[in-house]
Amino acid sequence: MLSFRVRDPDAMLGRLRSAGADVAGETEEFEGVGRFGWVTDPEGDRIELWQPA
Repeated sequence: MLSFRVRDPDAMLGRLRSAGADVAGETEEFEGVGRFGWVTDPEGDRIELWQPA
């Protein structure tokens, strides 16, 4: 899995979703770690978006 650090995962996932990307559900937050969201590329690889705590 590839992971990218982002400032606003909700906004980035929204942009990806509106462009037709396969976005997995909602973001999740883990205390002390940050917020995460995921998208799957056309080849089936999962990409993680991470906003540090």
